[in-house]
Amino acid sequence: MAIKKGLSTLVDISPNFSDQAIENAVDQIKVGWVIKSFELDALITANSVLPLSQKNDIKDTINNVPYLNLGRLLGDLLRHTKSIIDGSILPITDALNPTPGTFEEILGSVQSLQGIIPLMNGGTAKDKSRSVNDHLGSLNNILLESDDGSTLPAMTMLKESVDFIVGFNLSNETALETAYDNLKAHINSLTDDSTDIEHRTPLLTPLSNAVATAHTNFNNSLNTNTFLAKRDQLQLAEIKIEKQVSLENANLVTIRDYIKSLIDVQNYAGMGSDDEMAELLSKVAQAPEWVNYYKTYKDNFASLNPIYDTTGTADKKTLVDTIYTNSGLPDVQDPLDIFAVANKAQRDSRIDTAGFDRLNVDEIIIKSCQQLNISIADKEVYTLSELLLENMNDEDRRQISQALDLNQSADTLS
Repeated sequence: MAIKKGLSTLVDISPNFSDQAIENAVDQIKVGWVIKSFELDALITANSVLPLSQKNDIKDTINNVPYLNLGRLLGDLLRHTKSIIDGSILPITDALNPTPGTFEEILGSVQSLQGIIPLMNGGTAKDKSRSVNDHLGSLNNILLESDDGSTLPAMTMLKESVDFIVGFNLSNETALETAYDNLKAHINSLTDDSTDIEHRTPLLTPLSNAVATAHTNFNNSLNTNTFLAKRDQLQLAEIKIEKQVSLENANLVTIRDYIKSLIDVQNYAGMGSDDEMAELLSKVAQAPEWVNYYKTYKDNFASLNPIYDTTGTADKKTLVDTIYTNSGLPDVQDPLDIFAVANKAQRDSRIDTAGFDRLNVDEIIIKSCQQLNISIADKEVYTLSELLLENMNDEDRRQISQALDLNQSADTLS
């Protein structure tokens, strides 16, 4: 529901959604070798001459020390967030997904899951790794802000570590930058001419290997007490960013199919409310879980009763006592009122009342006691009436307890 205050000022104004916060954070990290690493990754990605397979070969070769290959890490992060903003992360595959995605669709889908998952699976969307941040955390600054202040955000860890290392002007960092420049220059020199590509692309392998070697040498330079803490911090940040991007990508790429599967379950389950349809579906369904669901739908539905709702914190005995009282029980207060006790006995489903119309009140009470295994030896009718009423009141409570269990069972996701 939209709040009316300020709503009229939003008309004809686009929210202009963007990943500017991530872009700004990336820009702050682009110093030293990271600048050239980022430029190389962007060049490889945008190059129109190299085939995709060759691009991937180069990227794989120079990713031998991932935490130093920050150009690829940050490039992948930006490409990821931009694909969310423009909706292109949603795949166009076949007739099921023929429409290009939009950011609006993504937002609506993620919001829908926050309500659908608790209804269908129990628990929260977060329990299923489907929370808002599990889909859009990178845009929600999860990499820029700390949840509890006890640990640095991933992007802050990167910036601090890179700034610290760059400040030492290590020779192996300079050598790495040179290797980046050499590979960039060669890629830039490639043209669309097939002969040129044939003669010049073989050089990509040694130049890519030179970058990988420079990564290894730079990594060795950081394997000293001076740099160990910052090196470990770089590695931890790289892992956090990779994990977040991977989770979001997996969730968003499949979100259309995932929502459809949940809605299908809702629709199929709802058909059980029609007895004839439930009978049909129980015969054509091949999954035993669905067969059981349809066959037991009617009984489970009959067990549902709002007065047996147990969503509160009260224990079962308290609930039974409350429902017992709210149901107008005990309906007979005085055990000495043997006529009322006898009438209640004739309403008890455990007692066979055949022939009771020929018995007097005393005889009805005696017969009822006998059927319920209440000893009648040496007891007057008023004592038997008291024992019988106590037994029947206990049965009322037992039935309420059973109804509570059935209601809870029918209303519990399983």
